[in-house]
Amino acid sequence: MDTSKEKIRYILQFFFDQGEKAAKAAEKINLVYGPDTVNDHVAQECFASFRTGSFDVQDAPRAGRPVVVNCDKIMEVVETDRHVSTSLIAEELKISQKTVWNHLHNLGFKKKLDVWVPHELTEKNLMDRISICESLMNRNKIDPFL
Repeated sequence: MDTSKEKIRYILQFFFDQGEKAAKAAEKINLVYGPDTVNDHVAQECFASFRTGSFDVQDAPRAGRPVVVNCDKIMEVVETDRHVSTSLIAEELKISQKTVWNHLHNLGFKKKLDVWVPHELTEKNLMDRISICESLMNRNKIDPFL
């Protein structure tokens, strides 16, 4: 079961408010959400921050280089040439190839037969699939395959 860190912290705060021990709270969470959802050490750290009065369950902002890649630039390159590779896009925009790949994946694009295509089907694609399926079913009724 996929659970977010924030959700786990809310649950740990609930157990803290009830007066549970950190290890017991981690054990109960792992019983419900699966093994290795939270370990004793993480639960103890959360309980320690709750004891200091810090009940903020959201991730604190981190230091580091901010993401400044504009997805519009990547989309512009892909729209002009659907056959372009991630390495060429990365070279043109002076960013890493993995960043280009991640952004295209997040935008819903897949590389199919050396062409970047949207992963989601258009309305026309869906209607074509339905009509083909119906024609195949009708053909099977008229002339059974088996």
